Amino acid sequence: MRIPLPLSRLIGELKRLPGIGEKNAQRLAFYLLGAPRERAESLSRALMEMKDGIRTCSHCFNLSEGDLCSICLDPGRSRRSLCVVESARDLIAIENTGQYHGMYHVLMGILSPMKGIGPADLKIGELVDRISEEEIREVILATNLDVEGESTASYLINTIKPLGVEVTRIARGIPIGGNLENADQITLGMALDGRNKV
Repeated sequence: MRIPLPLSRLIGELKRLPGIGEKNAQRLAFYLLGAPRERAESLSRALMEMKDGIRTCSHCFNLSEGDLCSICLDPGRSRRSLCVVESARDLIAIENTGQYHGMYHVLMGILSPMKGIGPADLKIGELVDRISEEEIREVILATNLDVEGESTASYLINTIKPLGVEVTRIARGIPIGGNLENADQITLGMALDGRNKV
């Protein structure tokens, strides 16, 4: 059976979303087709409001509705600690722990020579400026623990250390609930290297 063109177009657009294959795209499209018109209009409005209303914070490059994000505007946050992340998604993940109460700096990506992304393509210059101009005492590097994230962290360590601030790296190793026998050698080695005194 040939799917009507408007439905086929919607399925095609949904398939472009990360993690959505053909079957999930069809499932979502048929759900929206059967839903009340108000639901489709509400979804459409939410998408357009997001595209029109979200920008990057001029200070830390987090997602924001205004010139500064809610974290930069929060007077209760410590201005002495700066957590460096690759993306706003990583910032949200850290915020959701409720464990960190300092400031952030979003790099807007990671170093990736294979993709042609170098230091000038990221917000590294702005990071150096912030460290030089603000009363930051510690920079926490929270890039991902993959090859590109580690390379980015190494580059940042070499760039930031001469500025005289303490540079730390998020811990890595065995996750809560993980079994040692299922851990790969690199992860287990990192867990041993990063062990804490008790």
